[in-house]
Amino acid sequence: MGELREFHFSDADFRQIQALIRQRAGINLSDNKSNLVYSRLARRLRALGLQQFTDYLAYLAERSDELENFINALTTNHTSFFREPHHFEELARYIGQRKKRPLKVWCAASSTGEEPYSIAMTLVEAYGTWSPPARILATDIDSQVLEHARKGVYSLERISSLAPERKKRFFQRGQGPRAGYARVNPALRSLVSFKKLNLLDQPWPLTSQFDIIFCRNVMIYFDKPTQLSLLTRMMKVLTPGGLYFAGHSESFVHATHVVRLTGKSTYVSALSGESNDPG
Repeated sequence: MGELREFHFSDADFRQIQALIRQRAGINLSDNKSNLVYSRLARRLRALGLQQFTDYLAYLAERSDELENFINALTTNHTSFFREPHHFEELARYIGQRKKRPLKVWCAASSTGEEPYSIAMTLVEAYGTWSPPARILATDIDSQVLEHARKGVYSLERISSLAPERKKRFFQRGQGPRAGYARVNPALRSLVSFKKLNLLDQPWPLTSQFDIIFCRNVMIYFDKPTQLSLLTRMMKVLTPGGLYFAGHSESFVHATHVVRLTGKSTYVSALSGESNDPG
């Protein structure tokens, strides 16, 4: 880390940041992430008028309100509408098997909202109504992306991959100063409740079980023991026969006693006493 930089950033600073983000958010930063850490947190040093990372770490220790900015800066939020489309096809099939029964969905890493709104579009299409007997809880650890998601406003580029009929049905195109943007239809927006949640929290502030859990491309940031703990907790809030959708790069071969692969990156509970019949 000897290259010229705006702020002094030592190996010891990086190790301390690694430990802190793991403790507070469960995220495992590999040793090759030092440049990423520097670039993301340098913005906070500039905003606070600090001269070096040692000063920022001291500031973090004294100011609990800065912890949220720290976590937000180091959280990766890569998402898109209908990412990994086979999951939404499987969700539609699951709804068809349930013969219009009510559905509760937890989107456990909602980011800027593309995933929960894709779920909502699938619900409207599968149930054939703007008022499906279903609700979506969308959570994320990053308060900034949650605020973006709540607003439901996206550039036209962000929705360009959607089929024309979906754009027309589910989005309102902006005019005048809002040209170049589209807003999620309020009826679709009403199906989603957004809430800040750290998956490491004990207990989770959840009031019910869920038929569907989307937790995609999240577990890759946790070590194996943390993955196992979170998967076990999630299976305990998944209804019998419910589905858990994971990211395509996530593998749970170490947790086959907790989850069982049933489709392409789709799992059911393997905990004793659980039924895997979606009927």
